[in-house]
Amino acid sequence: MVKNETGHRKSVIVTGASTGLGLEITLYLAEQGFNVYATMRDLSRRNLIDTKAMQRGLKIEVLQLDITDRNSISTALETIIEQTGEIFALINNAGIGLRGYFEDLSEEEIHKVFDVNLFGTMAVTRAVLPYMRSAGKGRILIITSVGGLIGSLGVSAYCSTKFAQEGFGESLSQELSPLGIHVSLIEPAIIKTERWGINRGNAKGAHDSGSLYSEWFRKSEILADKLVESSPTTPEHVAVKVYDALTARRPSLRYMVGYRAGLVVLLRRYLPHKLFDRLYFGEAVRRVTGYRKAFR
Repeated sequence: MVKNETGHRKSVIVTGASTGLGLEITLYLAEQGFNVYATMRDLSRRNLIDTKAMQRGLKIEVLQLDITDRNSISTALETIIEQTGEIFALINNAGIGLRGYFEDLSEEEIHKVFDVNLFGTMAVTRAVLPYMRSAGKGRILIITSVGGLIGSLGVSAYCSTKFAQEGFGESLSQELSPLGIHVSLIEPAIIKTERWGINRGNAKGAHDSGSLYSEWFRKSEILADKLVESSPTTPEHVAVKVYDALTARRPSLRYMVGYRAGLVVLLRRYLPHKLFDRLYFGEAVRRVTGYRKAFR
């Protein structure tokens, strides 16, 4: 059991805990002895986590927390502090997808994905910092993506939010480390979760038959689905990395999850830029559009 100096279980907040990675992270950390507060925007979606917690014999606190609503954030944190007196860690997992070629995305859709993925992450982080500074310790984790390191066609806005999360976490780590607060970025590869079903997040204009990009987008989604189905990376792999970041004496800034993602990042790091662009980005464009001279 993971305990603090007073002998109580360390309190951890997980945002976006109703499904997918957030759900698995919540269950895994609770199994390892953390006092986990599973938060979600809509409490009507808590049935799955309640059922799984009961099946595993786990006690998990479920709270309403909308990361885009400052009052909702404050209310949730006040409840946690009142019950436990501390916030050891924040797992910034809540987020949404947005799939579609850039010209087919509306400004409203782009603003929304940034509001949730970036500004929502920042808002919850800002809210927990006074408690962590007062304690002189804490862990802040941000679930980003390999899409925050390498962009992909058909997800330009989504990747932009993940690149922004990477920059935010990297900068924040330097600002907070002298205060005893550690920041880590968890960077999963493609994983099969609900994100690829009801939560896929296709833009309204992505399948518009009048769009130049509609057929390219259709083909890119077929390729993405094949990668999802063949992915060896699971939500539990992510949960294990989160646990490692929470329990390490000196946590790393970055934890990549999935050997495929690690291989691509290594290739980009060590291959000449033009060669990588031609082999990786050029091949992606060729497979989707048939155009063979990209990045030549």
